[in-house]
Amino acid sequence: MDMEPAEGGGEVKPLEEENGVEPMDTVDDASRSAKALDLLRRFLAVQRRRAEAYTKLRRGFSDYMSNGGEEAYQKLCREITQEFNDCSKEVIELESMFLMPDLCRADLANLLKAVQAQEKQKLHLSIKIQVLKKSCRPSERLVMHDSCRFDNVKGHQCVHVQEITEAAGTEDAEADAEYDNALKEAICGVQEAVTCINEYMEEVRYEIEELQSE
Repeated sequence: MDMEPAEGGGEVKPLEEENGVEPMDTVDDASRSAKALDLLRRFLAVQRRRAEAYTKLRRGFSDYMSNGGEEAYQKLCREITQEFNDCSKEVIELESMFLMPDLCRADLANLLKAVQAQEKQKLHLSIKIQVLKKSCRPSERLVMHDSCRFDNVKGHQCVHVQEITEAAGTEDAEADAEYDNALKEAICGVQEAVTCINEYMEEVRYEIEELQSE
């Protein structure tokens, strides 16, 4: 640091202090941009993992509906749940890193947080859709005959046989309508979540382009 001699050969002092400016550490803008860029690329990698997990879940459910295999399907659900939990933890970590003093990018942290919220909603409704499809519409569900009796002479004596009345038909129709509405709402909810996620991801890609150009 340049020093300026005081009059009469006395004590010397930094020029910055003479001008009333305190020395301070400066943040390297290029380094900040590079770090932010790296974090956003890591976030894109997490989103790819999520997309692959959804594909695996859909295929597994389709196979289950076609061929059965409850144990295999439940095992797949546990694996997918763990994968989504791992992805969520990594995104939360990335959010906290964007808030660190060396970056101070609350805007990007909030962007990742918004995606995280929509991903949570998408997963919740996706699982709800599968649960509904597994159970089928009320009027199409198979009746279990564990409590029925079998007579050597009369054969199967079903305890589920009942007189079909107008009231029973109305009840079945209402149950089916409730089921259909629940399924429709879940499907629409997933579509809305996907739309929001895609819009947020466009913002992420725009930020990446901006950081690359700096």
